[in-house]
Amino acid sequence: MRQAKTGWKWAIALFSLLLTVLIWRQGLQESFDRPSVAPKISLIQTEMAVSASSTLPETIQGVFSDEDPQRKLYQALSEIPLELIEDRQRLLLAALEESYDQQKLVLNKNFKDQNYERIKEYILSKKKGRELIDFPDINEIEVDPLLYQISCSALGFSDEKCINQKYNSYTATRLLASILLPFFASIAGTILLIRYSFIFLRKKNTPWPEIKAPPLSLIDMVILISGGFVVIGEVVFPAITIPITDALFNNLTSPLKESLRVFIGYCSMTIGPLFIIRYQLMGLVPPGVDGGWLQWKIKPIKEGLFKSISGWLMIMPLVLFIGWLVNEIIGDQGGSNPLLELVLGSDEFIPLCLLLITTVFLAPVFEELVFRGILLPVLVSKVGKISGVLLSALIFALAHLSVGELPPLFVLGIGLGLMRLSSGRLFPCALMHSLWNGVTFISLLLVA
Repeated sequence: MRQAKTGWKWAIALFSLLLTVLIWRQGLQESFDRPSVAPKISLIQTEMAVSASSTLPETIQGVFSDEDPQRKLYQALSEIPLELIEDRQRLLLAALEESYDQQKLVLNKNFKDQNYERIKEYILSKKKGRELIDFPDINEIEVDPLLYQISCSALGFSDEKCINQKYNSYTATRLLASILLPFFASIAGTILLIRYSFIFLRKKNTPWPEIKAPPLSLIDMVILISGGFVVIGEVVFPAITIPITDALFNNLTSPLKESLRVFIGYCSMTIGPLFIIRYQLMGLVPPGVDGGWLQWKIKPIKEGLFKSISGWLMIMPLVLFIGWLVNEIIGDQGGSNPLLELVLGSDEFIPLCLLLITTVFLAPVFEELVFRGILLPVLVSKVGKISGVLLSALIFALAHLSVGELPPLFVLGIGLGLMRLSSGRLFPCALMHSLWNGVTFISLLLVA
């Protein structure tokens, strides 16, 4: 009877592993077709730098750009194909364009938004040599302050009329925060890395606690990751929930519809792996240590919080460096997480709350439970600490189905794995993961 049960496990494991290879291969290939969010963020930051330039000293403006931000904005917009450029970007480009012929080409379109049409008429009238004696005040035309400022200035009106200093000061504050937060975090993390490297070389580091791995086999891990996480979580349940959510929320407007779809989809994705984990651990004798097999060990909370912040700071410069290095060597491979695009495009409270809950709470807890709660300890017990950390980090990175994000996620996975081994607890890993996602979320909001 036991041999028959083992045979079924092998069959399920091999079948789910084969499906996982096919699914991940297709997902990684499709990631090349997904646009990277980096160019969009860079363009938004350049726009913010243009606004901020009117309120900040020239010495500080060098933090944002090594050249005139308005000139940089023009170059960035001119690189976008005209068939892909958005209406607002088209007007910005036209206002910054010096050539009348090129300007007419850019504005060779009828805008649905009547406010855009008004600005278009003013720009073309100016270039035709007509003298403009007036331009609507910003409260008379419904466009964003930057578009108004650039259009108004291009038409020759005074800074007093064109520039909204209150808005520009607010934009400068957000831009400074979005740049300085990762900058200072990276400096602090580098200092901590150097300090812990000296401690390690002098062999004065505290011995790592023993990791209690549940007595599960590698076949069990294949069933958990391939069968539960990939086949059930990423294929079967989405195939069921997506049509249902689309039917239920069809009348809702974006981005609420997309955020609900993401939230419900991610919740349903956790069902299969959690069920398998419960089934695998249900018949095992408790290990006799605090925290059980998963070793959450939430208390002491203060120590866990300190470890998670330290771990986040130390992994920050490494992940940013790897991301920069990959981009320099092979270029931007695209494939950004669609959640990043949703956060950038959301300006409503409820959608942002749903995305916040998904990215900052649900994802870290669930993924740490699977990858550092079960997978890593079992791998360490089978292949050793170094190989276990590297393998779990690689699987963690591959599971996100993005070639462009694979190297940074691999480094992040290594950091989370080392946190799990060094602390002997799962709680700091979840906090560190949540902190990483949370700071990313806040950084996106600052430039959104």
